[in-house]
Amino acid sequence: MRSRWQGAPRSARVVAAGAVVVLAYGAVVHVVQVVLGGGNPYPGLPGWLRAYFVSLTLLDPLAAVLLALRRRTGLVLAVAVLVSDAAANAWANYALDPAAGGTAGRVGQAVVTLLAVALLAATPLLWRETAPADRG
Repeated sequence: MRSRWQGAPRSARVVAAGAVVVLAYGAVVHVVQVVLGGGNPYPGLPGWLRAYFVSLTLLDPLAAVLLALRRRTGLVLAVAVLVSDAAANAWANYALDPAAGGTAGRVGQAVVTLLAVALLAATPLLWRETAPADRG
């Protein structure tokens, strides 16, 4: 990642590296949940939501790699993944979970939401520093 982002402002390099780490961590979390869940990861969730969370085992690392390669497609995918993950977790933790008050899932959802908002705020900076599909 270092050589691909050489020449970019330090702030862009730091934000991009942070996003890559967050996406890689998300990939690990989702892979672990799928492995531990065996044939039925995310029990109790609707099929469409389970399928979405399982898809993150591929989308998180894909976004991380593309962003590390300084591609705009990586930035777009990273934003889409984090924003949709925050929304999916909100649905799972507020619409489907009957528990009252704070739960571990709701804390996690808040963290994912903060990360999504931070990446959205940094998108103009990263957009200027990433290459469109027809370049580099």
